[in-house]
This record gives sequence, structure tokens and C-alpha cells, in this order.
Amino acid sequence: MMDFEIGQTASFSRTITETDFMMYAGLSGDYNPIHVDKVYAKKTFFKERISHGLLTASFLSRLLGMHLPGPGSVYVSQTLHFEKPVYIGDTITAKAEVIDLENSKRLLTLATTCENQHGDIVLQGEGLMKLPKKEEQR
Repeated sequence: MMDFEIGQTASFSRTITETDFMMYAGLSGDYNPIHVDKVYAKKTFFKERISHGLLTASFLSRLLGMHLPGPGSVYVSQTLHFEKPVYIGDTITAKAEVIDLENSKRLLTLATTCENQHGDIVLQGEGLMKLPKKEEQR
């Protein structure tokens, strides 16, 4: 089994673009006007288009799949609580912290958050990852 410790962390940042909104809408088929229609969004509480929640959450997939715990691990579950909207131009930092290890089951539980450039938590939850068997590790 890979070596992980309670409290171990990882993060990465990325700025959300209009292209991200459009590509995610095309990929998911979610063309809700709150995401893709400037005129519609201007009339809403948010006053402008907001990111698809799962577009923001996809940063967690990159973080857990590529950084902590990393390649070979697979999602078992992920809770998501959407705290604040994400707008075009926001720089989102996805963060994960190991909060539990079940070595006998090869399970790793991580506290997961996404923060904007102002330090506001826009999404939080908890991810459960299955670690690869020793012979599957890179």
C-alpha cells in the first residue's frame, strides 16, 4: 500500500473561463441559461452566469486522481455542498486533506474543498478513494 498520513494535503489552482462553461455545457448537455445565457443570467439573483456545480467539482476529480492519492486510485464516493457561486474569471483552488485511512480495505477518506481567489469556500465535501493494490501501483 502507498504511504499516506492523516493531515497530508495537496492542492492545485485553475482559472475558470467562458470556454470551460461552453465545453462543459456541450459535454454534459446542461444548457441551463444560468450557465450559458448572459441576458438571462443578468436578470437573476447572481447578476451574471455561474459555473455548473459539477464543473467546479470536477477539479476534485483531477486533484484526487492525479495528486492525492493519485494515479491508480478510484472514487468510491464524494459528497458535495455548494456554498457560493463560481463565475467566469474566478481562480479556484481545489484542496484535499487525508482525514482517515483504512489500510486493510485500501480506503482513504479526504476532506475536499474548492476556494475562490478571495479565500471563500465555494464547495466542500468528503471523498472516499480506493487505493490500488501494490501490484497495480506505478
